[in-house]
Amino acid sequence: MARSVADEPKSTLVPRVVSALVLAPPVLWAVWSGGVAFQILISLAALIAVFEWMRMAGRAKLWVIAGGLYIALAIYALWWLRLDPQWGRVNLIWLMAVVWATDIGGYVFGRALGGAKLAPSISPNKTWSGFIGGMALAVSASFAVLVIFELDAGWGVALLAGVISAISQGGDLLESAMKRRFQVKDSGNLIPGHGGMLDRVDGLMAASTALALINMGMGSNFILWLA
Repeated sequence: MARSVADEPKSTLVPRVVSALVLAPPVLWAVWSGGVAFQILISLAALIAVFEWMRMAGRAKLWVIAGGLYIALAIYALWWLRLDPQWGRVNLIWLMAVVWATDIGGYVFGRALGGAKLAPSISPNKTWSGFIGGMALAVSASFAVLVIFELDAGWGVALLAGVISAISQGGDLLESAMKRRFQVKDSGNLIPGHGGMLDRVDGLMAASTALALINMGMGSNFILWLA
């Protein structure tokens, strides 16, 4: 019988909730404000992520270089998306809403419904129900952001939200594969209930890179192109 979220041990669930409540407001404030506040935020995140990756990869120099380049690309994508004077704030709020909703939906639906495993050899706890539930909640969050910003966009944005959600979950699986490769449980212990910085932003890194490439390929902001 599938377990509900209520069955999650309090030793794990409570720190996760508290950490999210504490960290979300300053992160959202920095994203909303942009400028120096946002630059400090992503610079700190980059430094911590690189440190965690170097510690995890150890003496595997090629892996250290590859991981460093991946982190740098994701940080650049986040900076580039926020840089747009007209759409930067919307870009990042939309992206974070989609990624966070994906994480929440995957966690809630995966634990509540259970079922077939998504990638048991990489991440045994992830299920197809969580994958689909995460995408569904991401689409809902996508439309919620558009409503908040009083923007009118068609179902193409919902489709993009589903794609970004899937990419975010792919980024999560990629980091899980790397942790298995280097035989570590978490990238660090920075955030109670979540692990390290990389554990918290693995999906966001993949999703931000993808959204930046999509915007570049379209030659305009995705909302304008899909409206």
